[in-house]
Amino acid sequence: MPGLRRVLVFAKRTSYDRYIRQQGVPRVKELLARGDVTVARMMRADEHHHRTVEEVQRALDAVGARSTLRYRDRLEDLDAYDLVVTVGGDGTLLWASHGVGDTPMLGVNSAPQDSVGFLCGTRMGEVLPHIEAIARGTAPRVKLARMQVCVDGEVRHRRVLNDVLFANPHPAHTSRYLLSFRGTLEEQKSSGLWVSTGAGSTAAIRSAGGRLLSLRSRLLQFVVREPYTPDGGPYALPRGLVHPGERLEILNKMRECRLYVDGPRLSLPVELGQRVTFSTSDEPLTVMGVSTRAVSERQRHTTVDDEVSDAGDDARAPGPGLRRSLPPTR
Repeated sequence: MPGLRRVLVFAKRTSYDRYIRQQGVPRVKELLARGDVTVARMMRADEHHHRTVEEVQRALDAVGARSTLRYRDRLEDLDAYDLVVTVGGDGTLLWASHGVGDTPMLGVNSAPQDSVGFLCGTRMGEVLPHIEAIARGTAPRVKLARMQVCVDGEVRHRRVLNDVLFANPHPAHTSRYLLSFRGTLEEQKSSGLWVSTGAGSTAAIRSAGGRLLSLRSRLLQFVVREPYTPDGGPYALPRGLVHPGERLEILNKMRECRLYVDGPRLSLPVELGQRVTFSTSDEPLTVMGVSTRAVSERQRHTTVDDEVSDAGDDARAPGPGLRRSLPPTR
């Protein structure tokens, strides 16, 4: 990407920004005043974040790029730029990525001691060399597969970078649905269903029992969260891997249901009887600064070989009462 011209700097609002500068929340002010442990790192993280925003702007000035600063509280199409630089952590990059198609992204972790920055190519104090490498066209990059989500055949999102949680919006309620994959249809009750990309396989789905996939993987995976099986028998579809070209389908049996996309900030309603389909998107995301060493290290710990893994390797033979496929959409 030789010759950066227009660059968007997309920064989060810190907790201190929101609770003190914008809202003046009395409870948070009180906790800060007495040095309560629950807010002990808030001011430090705020200071580091704003210093990092300034560092990014100085680095872009140094390579002759014209930068525009925008905050995370608004999102729109971000493809009018040569580069999108996010300042925050992985959550900021995930949110901004929903507005990015072909434009490369660079994540800058502004508070490495306080936030997760797995997808961030650089961090506070180390920005300039990465910006210079991008301007010269020598920076490492990786293409990350994203997920497409359809409801009753209509595309609702095609830029899911991490994961989707299908669940009842009330955490204490049981999620009820029919899960369809590779010709097997199974009625399930659980706390919900995680579906993730390769990039998202280190996140919540791994804590739920999922596998670590290669960062470059184009597979999706699903894991049933806290399955409810009163008879003690296992589900036929407790988890699995979905290859490009395949689809995972859910038929919703709940009056209230949501799809939580890349975290809690974006949720999509699903009505009773609607069918949700997950597949690999045709819009990958280019992320800058992720070194080949980091990709190789991720690959070394990967528990699934994309070339030989079978998307049905966790599926069991369907038990009594299981149908072989979903009924056609009316």
